[in-house]
Amino acid sequence: MFEIGIIVKPQGIRGEVRVLPTTDDPTRFELLDEVFLRQAKAPANAPLQKYTITDARLQKGVVILTLKEITDRNAAEKLVGTTLVIPDEWALPCDTDEYYVRDLIGCAAVDESGFPLGTIAEVFSTGANDVYVILPPADAQDTVAFMVPAIKDVVRNVNLTEKCVTLRLLEGMRELRTTVRPS
Repeated sequence: MFEIGIIVKPQGIRGEVRVLPTTDDPTRFELLDEVFLRQAKAPANAPLQKYTITDARLQKGVVILTLKEITDRNAAEKLVGTTLVIPDEWALPCDTDEYYVRDLIGCAAVDESGFPLGTIAEVFSTGANDVYVILPPADAQDTVAFMVPAIKDVVRNVNLTEKCVTLRLLEGMRELRTTVRPS
């Protein structure tokens, strides 16, 4: 399942909810007829509840969602902290050289000669481009993560079938290490 948003608070008295989108394209909510909700502290294998979307609109960076099954503010308040997810097959297709972050996490990072650099542990956006946080291999002497920008000069190939990303480390890039450990 793909996470696409988190309900952050009710909107008005008729049961609408404010959703913080966790997708790059918040307009995607307008394309959906249904969504599944995962309760905030529910185990990963807990059953999901399906809701029917009757209206979705973007307002100042959040999505105002109307769900057929939620008709008043009290019911909407109970959904705060709930994650909205959709099945993989409902995900929007990626353009060429675009990838879902969740598909990159856990990929092996290697240099152009095939030398293992580590594993992509986190991806975050800087606005200009994404940045990959690479944790070194378990058997490496260097135990500190380093970061690389997800730009064409650095990311030479992404093979999701083999879960491998080939990188060209520019001069000084390996020395730009961080002591921040991804969770």
